[in-house]
Amino acid sequence: MKQDIIIKNMVCPRCITSVDQILKELGVSVLNLQLGKVSIEKELSSKQKEWLKERLSEIGFELLDDKQTRLINEIKSIIIHQVHYQKEATLVNFSTILKEKLHYDYAYLSRLFSAVEGQTIERFVMVQKVERIKELLTYDELSLSEIAFQMNYSSSAHLSAQFKKITGMTPSAFKKLHDKGRKSLDEI
Repeated sequence: MKQDIIIKNMVCPRCITSVDQILKELGVSVLNLQLGKVSIEKELSSKQKEWLKERLSEIGFELLDDKQTRLINEIKSIIIHQVHYQKEATLVNFSTILKEKLHYDYAYLSRLFSAVEGQTIERFVMVQKVERIKELLTYDELSLSEIAFQMNYSSSAHLSAQFKKITGMTPSAFKKLHDKGRKSLDEI
């Protein structure tokens, strides 16, 4: 019988590769593997589950059991994927994306996220976008207007205002820094 497993702290393609390797060691048949979620062919035995928990913990991941905790992790994974790995600008609101992918009313998801994380989904999205903008500014391949378009901002002024609200500096001041102060996704 198919089983979905939710794994906390899977935030990048290398995380997927690491988890895939562990599942191969366990001899588990994987149907689908993506950020934060694995679908396997058969349910794990309690012994397999314990071994998986230990191996995941060794590399900084956590197997999630609680339904609400799993849901929070799925929200984060969807947002991280949309902000950091989606090639084209998303024209749909995050509220719509989350509602469609998770099949819950957005008001419920928003209340749950705020209660558990101590910040709103909107704030989490904003912080993720700012980290992506820092990355793009560091590469210095796109103009601020191009970054604004790619990140789905209405203008470079709107991007700058949000960037300053989160970091306390303008994008141009950030570009002048020697130590950019970027964080890895699992630290955000």
